[in-house]
Amino acid sequence: MARVCELCGRGTISGQNVPRKGLSRKKGGGGVKIGVRTKRTFKVNLFSKVIDRDGSRRKTRICSRCLRSHFKEKV
Repeated sequence: MARVCELCGRGTISGQNVPRKGLSRKKGGGGVKIGVRTKRTFKVNLFSKVIDRDGSRRKTRICSRCLRSHFKEKV
């Protein structure tokens, strides 16, 4: 099963790790050196919740952003 929110469709995206070495010149150092960039993944924060959807109660995997906005509408 994919790591995807069933309400909005958000899923895993890729990015880069950017290591920064050294103290910045503003703070009295010799300057920041940027190291080798490596690939990494950003995973969506999923929760399993039983919610009413299309008139029936279903167990769904939804992200934290949808969880926050979904229950804000009901209150």
